Amino acid sequence: MAEGEEGIELKFRIFDGTDIGHRTYPPSTTVATLKQRLVAEWPQDKSVIPKSAGDMKLIHAGKFLENSKTLSESRIHIGDLPGGVITMHVVVQPPVAKKKTDKNKDEKPKQGTCSCTIL
Repeated sequence: MAEGEEGIELKFRIFDGTDIGHRTYPPSTTVATLKQRLVAEWPQDKSVIPKSAGDMKLIHAGKFLENSKTLSESRIHIGDLPGGVITMHVVVQPPVAKKKTDKNKDEKPKQGTCSCTIL
């Protein structure tokens, strides 16, 4: 960390309530960097494991954080309590789910046709 730059203490809560990645980060750290670190530190005994940083989203104060922004640009501040730890939530969403929705769009017109024959 640069001199005079106060670190932000973060921990990340995953789907089952487990906290990972608890440490102090400089405010100049990007969200993409955080995600890469979380992929590397992800517990391997979990049922859901992200394969890449693109498979996860970070949530703070009810908002999804953008990969290109830093912690300071995302307005992550320590708050009123000195030494407070900020908890961010991690959502794992593999990109495979998006491909299925595209496939379903192609199939919908086929379902709308009727080929009934009345004799």
